[in-house]
Amino acid sequence: MTGIEELLLSRIRDVQDYPEPGVTFKDITPLLADPAAFTVLTDALAEISVRSGATKIVGLEARGFILGAPVAVRAGLGFIPVRKAGKLPGATLGQTYDLEYGSAEIEVHAEDLSADDRVMVVDDVLATGGTAEASLQLIRRAGARVAGVAVLMELGFLGGRARLEPALEGAPLEALLKV
Repeated sequence: MTGIEELLLSRIRDVQDYPEPGVTFKDITPLLADPAAFTVLTDALAEISVRSGATKIVGLEARGFILGAPVAVRAGLGFIPVRKAGKLPGATLGQTYDLEYGSAEIEVHAEDLSADDRVMVVDDVLATGGTAEASLQLIRRAGARVAGVAVLMELGFLGGRARLEPALEGAPLEALLKV
């Protein structure tokens, strides 16, 4: 384990039985509260984004906003929020996706992306991969190209990588931590 991995892991708190019994929630708020750890995280995700040739960062609601915006600033790139349906004003482009029980929809302002853009999706956790997969479809439908997906941590036991890899179409998926 690298020093960066040790630092980041040391600032993530396990919360038992949240949001329901039997679930261990990975709480990143202690990491965000530590300026040194938050800076290390931001720098690492910005380096991945620059290396991928990204021109824009997409942050997935809601913790992807917290991580993606400073990553975009650090990397000198634009930031585009991908939100739950009905949260963005004006004309949007939406993508529906399946959840374990039911479905959800995310939206983006399509005019914020163009055919010249290579988009890096930034989020805190890759779990089942449904939201990330929908975001890749949405980015392509808006006419942009996918540069990759970068996350703080991947919950490998939930199989998100296997679900997401076909949608990546060869673009990289990078997780700073794998738990």
